[in-house]
Amino acid sequence: MHSSQSTRRNFLKCSFGAALSPMLLSGTANAQPAKRRKNALFIIIEDLNNSIGCYGNPLVQTPNLDRLARKGLIFDRAYCQFPVCNPSRSSFLTGLRPDTTKVLDNSKPWHTHVNHETLPKLFKDNGYYTVGLGKVFHGRGRHDDPQAWDVNMGFEQTERGKRGEGRNMTDGEIPWCNWLAAEGTDEDQPDGQIAAKAVELLKQPHDKPFFMALGFHKPHDPFHAPKKYFDMYNKNELMPPLVPDNRSPKEDFMIGSGWHGPMKDFTLQDQREFLWSYYACATFVDAQIGKVIDEMDRQDLWKDTAVILVSDHGYNLGEYDWWNKAVLMEDSARIPMIAVVEGQTPVNMRCDRFVEMVDLYPTFTDLCGLTCPENLEGTSIAPLLSDPNIPWKKAAYTQVQRGGDITGKSVRTKRWRYNEWTRNQRVIARELFDHSSDPQEYRNLAEMEDFKDICRELSALL
Repeated sequence: MHSSQSTRRNFLKCSFGAALSPMLLSGTANAQPAKRRKNALFIIIEDLNNSIGCYGNPLVQTPNLDRLARKGLIFDRAYCQFPVCNPSRSSFLTGLRPDTTKVLDNSKPWHTHVNHETLPKLFKDNGYYTVGLGKVFHGRGRHDDPQAWDVNMGFEQTERGKRGEGRNMTDGEIPWCNWLAAEGTDEDQPDGQIAAKAVELLKQPHDKPFFMALGFHKPHDPFHAPKKYFDMYNKNELMPPLVPDNRSPKEDFMIGSGWHGPMKDFTLQDQREFLWSYYACATFVDAQIGKVIDEMDRQDLWKDTAVILVSDHGYNLGEYDWWNKAVLMEDSARIPMIAVVEGQTPVNMRCDRFVEMVDLYPTFTDLCGLTCPENLEGTSIAPLLSDPNIPWKKAAYTQVQRGGDITGKSVRTKRWRYNEWTRNQRVIARELFDHSSDPQEYRNLAEMEDFKDICRELSALL
């Protein structure tokens, strides 16, 4: 980081939470008065679903996420736009829905059809010191936005961190489906290194407000974490979800992956090891976030920083015999989202209004007093942060792709989830689930005569 002379530092009160001197703002695009220039801390966790303490899971140990939730507002109905890494990140980092970005898989880069600034680039162009650690965009290289960052760093597992006890739960049939109770410390794993670097940067003085994005990798596969986090759970006591035998039959494209076959053959021990390793990784990443929270406390940065934590999408842990993401089901589409903006968010409160990840771009710019592009397709949720009970949007939208010709689109309202599958824009299947009686979405009502009007109404929303 750039250092300042001591006299200048004293004049500017240079720290990562300090306000900018009006002199430094001259000539900065969309510059705001110093008092409005908040820092922004954006924490992105990969593949974390809502199986954590603050969302009602008493088994999974996430004391630091729970601590963060108690400091601010937790969203009970937050949804991703596409439950796959690259499409989701391309959407929320550009503020555009997947149909606009046209990023529907993990191969196409975000900038193919987007010609405005990404979220971090907008902050950099407005005089912010921008830091990206770990996985923010979908990896580095062509998926990244290198001009958006002052500091942009990736991290690797150390050789020591690659050693330990482990197993592939499919005997190698699915290469990523393995766990490792690793040797070494937290910092032998990339997420431990991300947290350490974030703490180091938060300690350093700087004469600009910061936009810091922390892209933590776990609990994404492979499920590698230090052994101590595996030791916190007894895998032989874990039980997978009960999948009813009389569930509605599903079209082949509902899962849309050859991995589904080996997963159906999981033994009870395989399922327990999957849950065990996923939970261990969730607790591991929670510990790293705790280090960042502790440093925020030490530096007294909360009063000057807008903090939002999300997962890039949800994750299924055995529902429909599926152990992954990329499906139009609640556990895959719904995400954890926590916001802490001191002086604005109420403390230890929940919000049951529908919010979407496409809302994050305008929300951050709103909270920091910046002007965002006019063509964004999300809505700033800043008003909800002050009053979580005001009237808000009535639905959230998620989609997936199956090959080049089959698209699945979903609308989630308070009571219903309605999925519509099309091939070359012709509807080939519908699914309707009533969350008042079927929260796990196992009974498809779409073909029942009593629900035809509901389907037509929800189809119109799509």
